Amino acid sequence: MLDLRQLRYFSAVAETEHVGRAAEQLHISQSPLSRQIAQLEKNLGLTLFERSQQRIRLTRDGAIFLSEARALLRHADRLENLGRRLGRGEEGGLCIGYAADAMHTGVLPGALRRLQEESPGIHVALYSMPAAEQFEGLRQRSLDIALVREPPDRDDPVLRAAPLLEDPLLLVLPAGHPLAADETITAKDLDGQPWIAVEEPGDPVWRDTFVASCVASGFTPDIRLDAADPLTALGLVASGLGLALVQKSMVRGATDAVAVRALPWYEASVRLWAVWHHVDLRPVVAAFRETVLSAERELGEGPLPGGLSGGV
Repeated sequence: MLDLRQLRYFSAVAETEHVGRAAEQLHISQSPLSRQIAQLEKNLGLTLFERSQQRIRLTRDGAIFLSEARALLRHADRLENLGRRLGRGEEGGLCIGYAADAMHTGVLPGALRRLQEESPGIHVALYSMPAAEQFEGLRQRSLDIALVREPPDRDDPVLRAAPLLEDPLLLVLPAGHPLAADETITAKDLDGQPWIAVEEPGDPVWRDTFVASCVASGFTPDIRLDAADPLTALGLVASGLGLALVQKSMVRGATDAVAVRALPWYEASVRLWAVWHHVDLRPVVAAFRETVLSAERELGEGPLPGGLSGGV
């Protein structure tokens, strides 16, 4: 049987790569920490760390074990959170997993606002995590609902899903760019332009997918920078460093330093799905799911930044 305390010790040493610093972080002395790590390795029959006089670092097997250990510890934290809420009589508590898009599209904040208005006493715990971890959380019942960019497999025996919205991608370019004066932009206009590619968390081939979609639409992007998220991409575009494709919900708050155009010939969007366990154990979960599914998806209908309609 795995000892969660030992797993937490192991995770701390792996993160710091130093027993002394890990001991300070955990508020224990080095000797018992070293003994606990050694005991864990003995119990597993596995060498987790390579040790030298200068440092301690994970073995290849240790790195694989760390990934799973972190997932287990996160699940344990959520389970403890649930148990404490139940212990306090908060049967209406909710654990919600979400992707960043659920926040900036307004879907999750809107649903939480309605929940607070209708049931102000319900405690909500939010967890930002990859879709695969959200699905596992639903299966283990440590999450009540997941908001993700991709649904689970259709033949999944446990999980159910429903689409929430499609957030179309728009072209964002510096306000001073020559193309900013054009109401209509073609694929040929974009060929060879400097681009800022926006990462898709959890997708290891996101860059290849982006380039392939551009080529299929008739242009080849010259990717100069990778942005970790749409907001970062908007900032880089505003600084004149390239063009980007950003979902509609994000450009509403953009500055006059960027221009926005719809590309009717480039049909791509960011999708959001609600996913849940097929068995409802608590009425509050079903009620909140209905709130999410019925919520209005208002992405805004006002003019785009810089007074440009962009055909939207």
